[in-house]
Amino acid sequence: MSKGVLVDLSKCVGCGSCTVACKLWNETQWDDKYPAMGMDIKLTDKNWTVVNFHQVKDSEGQPAWRFVKEQCFHCQDPACVSACFAKAFQRDKNGSVIYYPYLCVGCRYCMVACPFNIPKFEWEKAFPLVTKCQMCSTKVDKGEAPACVSVCPADVFKFGEREDMLQAAKDIIAKDSKYVNYIYGEKEVGGTGWLYISDVPFEQLGFKMGLTQQPLPSFTSGFLHSTPYVAITWGVVLTGLYHYTKRRNQISKEDKKNIKA
Repeated sequence: MSKGVLVDLSKCVGCGSCTVACKLWNETQWDDKYPAMGMDIKLTDKNWTVVNFHQVKDSEGQPAWRFVKEQCFHCQDPACVSACFAKAFQRDKNGSVIYYPYLCVGCRYCMVACPFNIPKFEWEKAFPLVTKCQMCSTKVDKGEAPACVSVCPADVFKFGEREDMLQAAKDIIAKDSKYVNYIYGEKEVGGTGWLYISDVPFEQLGFKMGLTQQPLPSFTSGFLHSTPYVAITWGVVLTGLYHYTKRRNQISKEDKKNIKA
């Protein structure tokens, strides 16, 4: 059974403690271009989790603010893992989708494959890598909650077995009519490790709606299975062309020397 996090968006006060905890635990820098909190904030190679502010209408039709924490969703069947032929992305026993930089070849297939646009590339570095939330996998391995979850003062998060979190979300919605009767992440692209409940329609909060309920790797597994062989074959072809061209140039130089002689 994989771990999961239940996020109650009706409780979030936008304090940003989760973004600070993320940076302290993962030792990531602050992004000068995009702060980790505010309106229309984006995830970047330095910001692995952000809090976006949304001005909406509550269940009674009154203007209100809602705050949405964003990070990797840690899919149950991750498209990034399926797309990465180098195995730089792997899903561990706890459900954390982890990136191993020493295996990465820089193809960026993971960025194309992700339905939530999560993995980011270090474009400004001489030797760039891909970055994203790791769900604090070393903490989770010890039975601890991710850093962002453990510091929340507003009880926004619940951490535990995903199935337990899913049942808790259903129980909360059944008991309190203020909540939208929908759990985001329950079925999106086969289900995600981060589950959200809200008293405001998810469409108003920037969530991607209308995603397939089928795991994305089921659409691409046949094609991606052949990707390593295509890459190897193309490498052999290019190597052959290099040696062929080099040999032709060498013969041409020898012919010119013979003519001059």
